[in-house]
Amino acid sequence: MPYRLARPLLFRLPAETAHTLTLRALSVAALAGRPAPEPALVQRVAGIAFPNPVGIAPGFDKNAQVADSLFGLGFGFVEIGTVTPRPQEGNPRPRLFRLVEDEAIINRMGFNNDGSAVVAKRLSDRLGRPGVLGANIGANKDSEDRIADYAEMTRIMAPLATYLTVNISSPNTPGLRALQDEGALGALLDAVIAARGTHKTPLFLKLAPDLQPSDIDAICRIAMDKRLDALIVSNTTITRPPSLRSPRAAETGGLSGKPLAPLALEALRTFRKATGGAIPLIGVGGITSGEDAWQRICAGASLVQLYTGLVFEGPNLAKTIAADLARRVRAAGMTSIAQAVGSE
Repeated sequence: MPYRLARPLLFRLPAETAHTLTLRALSVAALAGRPAPEPALVQRVAGIAFPNPVGIAPGFDKNAQVADSLFGLGFGFVEIGTVTPRPQEGNPRPRLFRLVEDEAIINRMGFNNDGSAVVAKRLSDRLGRPGVLGANIGANKDSEDRIADYAEMTRIMAPLATYLTVNISSPNTPGLRALQDEGALGALLDAVIAARGTHKTPLFLKLAPDLQPSDIDAICRIAMDKRLDALIVSNTTITRPPSLRSPRAAETGGLSGKPLAPLALEALRTFRKATGGAIPLIGVGGITSGEDAWQRICAGASLVQLYTGLVFEGPNLAKTIAADLARRVRAAGMTSIAQAVGSE
């Protein structure tokens, strides 16, 4: 059934129920095959060859249940998680809200996940299969030592994932964003780098879009000093643009989708300027079309990620965006998407 016809039926269900049903459908769908790669879209970041620059952001496949089906939908990479050391129920329901009028979502999930032991077993079982699979790691809400949690997750996940993302930017774990402060961030990254040991799995850092310029300068300085492999810009926002029309706009949590796009794009440009292009950037937030993805790439993103766009545009979105990017590369007289990075 075309997604435009199926969407009203799905939208009659609570958002989290619809998401659970989608995961179940993907777990049995015959999507293990993947589209033939477009040579012009192959992108190399942190020594990893990404078959195309369009990835799915964490939060969709929190527990590494449907990665191979997501590759079959045309994603060039899949990031699972956020995963914490111990299983976590997350915040009370309802905690996921569609803002249909704004093509947006507000979530206050709270790092709900099956825990490191279960997820690590799933990742171990798929070792050797093709596909760039990142693991997004976090700390338990009730942890007495969050830095120790990140170090433990690094030790567990480094041998199992193509790359690791240190997520310190979720607004739904109280106090977590404080780890973006200069002093705390340095200590956290030292612990994570030490815990990585000999695996040398690339380390990415996921950041909030609500940072002050001085914070961005400090983060970039530390990231370059610690030789991080990429920065992901950005997570959801706790701000609420005045243009929001949905009655759900007042819900507490992180806002994603189209209204986040201008803020995320501006944050990306600010990080590009602050790093001088010395660290690869991954653009996230409000990407729903090839035009959105191309704009982020030209603003300095080597890769892009999406999630909320799938809810409103449907499962063919990754293939549609990849095809559009390939056309734009050719139209610009380029031979590789890498030539477009930062070209604005």
